Amino acid sequence: MGMLEKIFILLCLSSAYAEQPCTPGVSDGYKVRLSIRSALGNEAYDWNENEMFLFRATLAFAMRNQISGQKFEVSNILVCDETPRVSFWFVVAYPRNGSGLVEKGLVEEAVRKSRHRINSAFLLTDKTLEFIGIPPTLAAPVNPATPPWLIVFGVVIGLVGAGIIILLVSSLVQRKRRKNEEHEEDTQGKIVENGATNEGVYNMSFSDDERFTEM
Repeated sequence: MGMLEKIFILLCLSSAYAEQPCTPGVSDGYKVRLSIRSALGNEAYDWNENEMFLFRATLAFAMRNQISGQKFEVSNILVCDETPRVSFWFVVAYPRNGSGLVEKGLVEEAVRKSRHRINSAFLLTDKTLEFIGIPPTLAAPVNPATPPWLIVFGVVIGLVGAGIIILLVSSLVQRKRRKNEEHEEDTQGKIVENGATNEGVYNMSFSDDERFTEM
């Protein structure tokens, strides 16, 4: 019975070691695809073991930032199914339990938070370093230096001020026109009065001349 128990234990261990945590299509894994030559052209670098080490190191860095208290190492980033066109699958194992994999949602959050750092390490972008299944990160919205409400308030105040200035200018113009019209009316009235006075004087002198003539 002792030999049978040992054989049974060895078979269980061998089956456990044969079962790889990283396989294509694994539920907690992601596929990565890099387009180095299309991104860098003549300045493209060759993908090798050193570049893969750097990738695993950046993922360990991202996981440390995501899960506090867990000291992820390069050995916790498991890679498989690597192809010459630079694509592969990876999973993340917990540091304390090498067989326990980090949930896919936590890995996605870690990648999204450190996406810029990961891209910068390989001189690539979200389009040329693809985590299949993780959407590209959006650029952070630009916060204007001046609050929008203050801009709207300034525009409204400017319009009100412009309206007040237009009203003042139009009222001044109308007053000036009225004064000019009144001045013209006064001038015309004086001309008419002077003309009537001169005519009366002429008529009186003319009548006096006729009277003297008759005498």
